[in-house]
Amino acid sequence: MGGFFGVASRKDCVLDLFYGVDYHSHLGTRRGGMATYGKDGFSRAIHNIENSPFRTKFERDAAEMKGNLGIGCISDFEPQPLLIQSHLGSFAIVTVGKINNMNSLLKVVFANGHSHFQEMTSGQINATELVASLICQKGSIVEGIRYVQGIIDGSMSMLIMTPEGIYAARDRYGRTPIVVGKNENGYAISFENFAFYSLGYEQCKELGPAEIVYVTPEGMETVSGAKKDMKVCSFLWVYYGYPTSSYEGVNVEEMRYKCGSMLAKHDADNINIDMVAGVPDSGIAHAIGYANESGVPYARPFIKYTPTWARSFMPSDQAQRNLVAKRKLIPVPELIKDKSMLLIDDSLVRGTQLRETTEFLYNSGAKEVHIRPACPPLVYGCKYLNFTRSKSELDLITRQTIQAIEGENVEHVLHEYTDPNSDRYAAMLEDIRKQLNFTTLRYHRLDDLLASIGIEPCKVCTYCFNGQE
Repeated sequence: MGGFFGVASRKDCVLDLFYGVDYHSHLGTRRGGMATYGKDGFSRAIHNIENSPFRTKFERDAAEMKGNLGIGCISDFEPQPLLIQSHLGSFAIVTVGKINNMNSLLKVVFANGHSHFQEMTSGQINATELVASLICQKGSIVEGIRYVQGIIDGSMSMLIMTPEGIYAARDRYGRTPIVVGKNENGYAISFENFAFYSLGYEQCKELGPAEIVYVTPEGMETVSGAKKDMKVCSFLWVYYGYPTSSYEGVNVEEMRYKCGSMLAKHDADNINIDMVAGVPDSGIAHAIGYANESGVPYARPFIKYTPTWARSFMPSDQAQRNLVAKRKLIPVPELIKDKSMLLIDDSLVRGTQLRETTEFLYNSGAKEVHIRPACPPLVYGCKYLNFTRSKSELDLITRQTIQAIEGENVEHVLHEYTDPNSDRYAAMLEDIRKQLNFTTLRYHRLDDLLASIGIEPCKVCTYCFNGQE
């Protein structure tokens, strides 16, 4: 995924930028970056944050950088921000998104005279550099952004900082958010709105799909209006979003309570459990919602040790991530022994971590472990955001299971596996339950997920659940 933050202030903005970017650390795992513009021109810093948090890596830079304009990001892949010199002038750029048609876009820019790109250590082209080159194909930054919004297959939101101000552009279908906050000194632009609340800004605008605004310390102007069609990512509420954030007016924590409540309503009296627990951190609110609705006590039978262990998805190697996830969960045997528990996690992707968590609970004395993922089965790989590091849909436990059941017939019947009322869906769940050694398994229904979010269903992207564009 990734996130970004920008500031346009009448005062030095570096501290606001530093803390605003840091508040997006839950969205990315590999690199962080900041760029500022002041009387001495542009300055920039980029660091690897895989093994050390953003604050630790950037404290010295924050003390040395100066400027009243600044943008920064947390990134899962490419180094950012980039500094660009072009016929449009000098600018810095950060992006959040995913480009599926990179090869065809490279042909476009090569055909129009662009000679080369810097190759990253992974052997890939920096997607943000490609976006910058596409923007520079046009006669103005706004025209270039519109061009990018129309030509990219995938999604792309961005901040572009010039010596005078910052352009903020939301993805064509609003798959990721951009919000603007205001205080007495100027403006902040953010992926997560809670990031500027803590810095003394009040939200004054949420950009619509494809909308472009231009922000200076003195004011904000819409330079390209919002479009009607929206497909905001449903996983922002289920997993990615920080609990204090809101998207399209819907708070993340509140949505997760509703999500858990609906899970409980469907269970009714079908199971007999002693406690409800959530997998830290993103499963906890869903579990509280379930407990409040069902009347079954909420408990913490295991605790995440956070002082020194990295986030479970931070290491780039899957085996390392599994090891970190396992080692940082510390059991409370007194709450586990001989107990039947219902465990809620935000999602069930590959199944590795939940299987190991379940084994760890059984080994600690649990009698039963009932699993309730807080979203529907993930059947399709995300085409629009870098949701997982999976290189193939067959990394998903659902697709592995379906492939084993159907063989070459998969594509003809795949849609049936997204229907919670179908026999094939039931067979898939039972197969997964057996593989992972759960007592019972029941996913959140898609209609309940959409009801938990509460905005018009047509405005929410559910591609990973049902394959519908």
